[in-house]
Amino acid sequence: MKVLLIIDDYLPDSIKVGAKMMHELAVEFVARGNQVTVITPDHRIGKRAETTVLDGVTVCRFRSGEIKNVAKVKRAVNETLLSYNAWRAYKNHFNNNRHDLIVYYSPTIFWGSLVRKLKKNWGAPSYLILRDFFPQWVIDNGILSARSPITKYFRFFEWLNYQAADTIAIQSPGNKTWFARTTQTGKPLEVLYNWAANEPVPSRGGHYREALGLKDKVVYFYGGNIGHAQDMMNIVRLAKNMRTETRAHFVLVGDGDEVGLVRSAMAREGLNNISLLPAVSQDEFKQMLAEFDVGLFTLHPGHSTHNFPGKLLGYMVQHMPILGSINPNNDLKPAIEEAGGGLITVNGDDEGLLNNALTLLHDETLRIQMGENANRLLNEQFSVASAVDRITAFAVGHGVKTASNRAAIPEKPEPAPLHSGVLAKNG
Repeated sequence: MKVLLIIDDYLPDSIKVGAKMMHELAVEFVARGNQVTVITPDHRIGKRAETTVLDGVTVCRFRSGEIKNVAKVKRAVNETLLSYNAWRAYKNHFNNNRHDLIVYYSPTIFWGSLVRKLKKNWGAPSYLILRDFFPQWVIDNGILSARSPITKYFRFFEWLNYQAADTIAIQSPGNKTWFARTTQTGKPLEVLYNWAANEPVPSRGGHYREALGLKDKVVYFYGGNIGHAQDMMNIVRLAKNMRTETRAHFVLVGDGDEVGLVRSAMAREGLNNISLLPAVSQDEFKQMLAEFDVGLFTLHPGHSTHNFPGKLLGYMVQHMPILGSINPNNDLKPAIEEAGGGLITVNGDDEGLLNNALTLLHDETLRIQMGENANRLLNEQFSVASAVDRITAFAVGHGVKTASNRAAIPEKPEPAPLHSGVLAKNG
């Protein structure tokens, strides 16, 4: 089977979780005897198109304007042109290399026209991995009005993106229910959890602890986007509330539109228990995970949808207990807590978050046990093998002949809800 993966960010240079997930997906497809091509933009290449091979995956990069960590208007324009630029760069390649299956990842919402052209040319089914309900989350957070012309512009491309799909895969049962109720796409929906290859890296010693002066500290680590959707001031408030705990330290790694806000707050409050570091390579990121103690995440309280941040998978791989703060009614809380993998509060409950952080600070045995439980949850619900099984089942159900070395069942059942009794008893 020839598989085309489409994503707006990819390895080896990207630090984004989506890029890592899609590469692991690609590698698993290759391991099962399939041919995999990735189409992705890159503003750094000098040529219109550049093709390389990474871990057996053919990576086709096309020249694009910057779409990460740039001004919002510039980003919107450059993302709007993604499908056009991809087709312009690889039109001949597409016409001469038919693929059997198209898998595309959102965000971004601007792949619809490219996928429609490829489906028409190849007669191949398309599978949308939908991880982010944009522009809904910016409406929820008050960044855009639901009735503004800009929102209507984004809604149009969102609709094109959905209409190009034969099936839309959503990251949790709660999100699937919400999406089915609020968005009438007419497309089949299914649950596809986020995934990761369970390949923890051994620590090479205390390089980062030594460099940051954290040898005897319990380190709460946050890695990923430092932006509005995360409400990073939530973590700043926690660090402020814990500044008298001399053994506790926070390490935040990443880029985003709230880096300046966090840095200003650190200076204003005199917080020396936070280290704010720029984005690093995937290898460095994994080494940090191997060294530090608690995996930290936060979600903006204004979200109306469920969310399973991809960064949690990295924490699970490295057997880290999870400390989290979520938007109300997010089904992530029972998922993590009933599995015994961490402690979760609703954003705004600063006292509860503080108490959870203190519990993990003072109980090393609990940290270790929760880390083991988090890794078990990864194996049971979030493996890359299960993701490929589900996508392969979709392909077989649409008449695609696969080279998979595992049985594919067209009518593969939905994954169990994350907080089912099965997970609860394993916690």
